[in-house]
Amino acid sequence: MINTDQFVAANQANFDALMSITVSTFAGVEQLTALNLQVAKANLDEAAQAGRAVLTAKDPQALLALQATLLQPSTDKATAYGKQVSAIAATVKADVEKVAAKQTAAAQGAFAAMAEAAGKNAPAGTDQSVELFKQAVATATNAFDSLQKAGRQAAETAEANYAAMAGSVAKSTGKAKRG
Repeated sequence: MINTDQFVAANQANFDALMSITVSTFAGVEQLTALNLQVAKANLDEAAQAGRAVLTAKDPQALLALQATLLQPSTDKATAYGKQVSAIAATVKADVEKVAAKQTAAAQGAFAAMAEAAGKNAPAGTDQSVELFKQAVATATNAFDSLQKAGRQAAETAEANYAAMAGSVAKSTGKAKRG
């Protein structure tokens, strides 16, 4: 049976986990906001410079040449921005996964202890039922671990695919500039 101290400890652990996730998420939002402000300021400065350059163009050929030089760095900047956003998201995701894994392990341990205590206090002759319950708990725990592992692998695959795509875009942009 769960006592008051265990209940208080469980609530404190859950609150600490929630606060840890909240702090990590807030830090990620703060980093993303700073990045977006930095990008917006840089874009504003570049737009002002581009506007001045357009106003000084003497003929249509100069204007077309200027336009081509202004558009080239856009892909590189977008790729760099995407990498920075991805890095921020990956950091927050890793922090949340760490807290979730810790909480899951604690919950599984508490549940196993509860099952063990229930087995010790069970009436005589229910040994097989208790053992069956323990096996069901172990099976559920293994299934949950497998789902977590599959989720992590899927996230890693998605990140790798994004990195590969960003790399191929950067390479094709570099080839287009030289061509």
